[in-house]
Amino acid sequence: MSLNKVMLIGNVGKDPEIRYLDGNNPGQGATKVAQFTLATTERYRDRNGELRENTEWHNIVAWRNSADVAEKFIRKGTQVYIEGKLRTRSWTDQTGNKKFTTEVAVDSLQLLGKRNDNPGGQAAPSYQQPQSQPAYQQPRPQQPTYQQPQNPPQQPIDIGIDDNPSDDLPF
Repeated sequence: MSLNKVMLIGNVGKDPEIRYLDGNNPGQGATKVAQFTLATTERYRDRNGELRENTEWHNIVAWRNSADVAEKFIRKGTQVYIEGKLRTRSWTDQTGNKKFTTEVAVDSLQLLGKRNDNPGGQAAPSYQQPQSQPAYQQPRPQQPTYQQPQNPPQQPIDIGIDDNPSDDLPF
């Protein structure tokens, strides 16, 4: 048994680069791929109590419908949640040197933050690639809601109670 799963929350480092495979013609049903970088920052205090930051950069690759969401809504600075798999590719460059890169292939992509915080404009629904098993999604806490009463409270009604102490019942 093995598992290849990556879950990241971070900020996009640059606008997505969109490419079309199968002839580079977007109108002919070509496969769309979006590539962008994602920064995740870990903050901690060192032994001297000083605040330190460690930022990791991840190469993200989104295909088809996830690439559509990336193209429409993701811009530099957008905060996103990404679920995917690690993929390592290798190739030989023009000088004959073998090159390697590690990328996160997106299975699920969700925009985070407030609508105004999204440099891509409006908020978009998250997109999740069809899977044989559903991905784990943390339940959202229910927010208590307050509703204004429909009818204002009525004034107290005087029912004529007599404050005669002789009528009091002993308890």
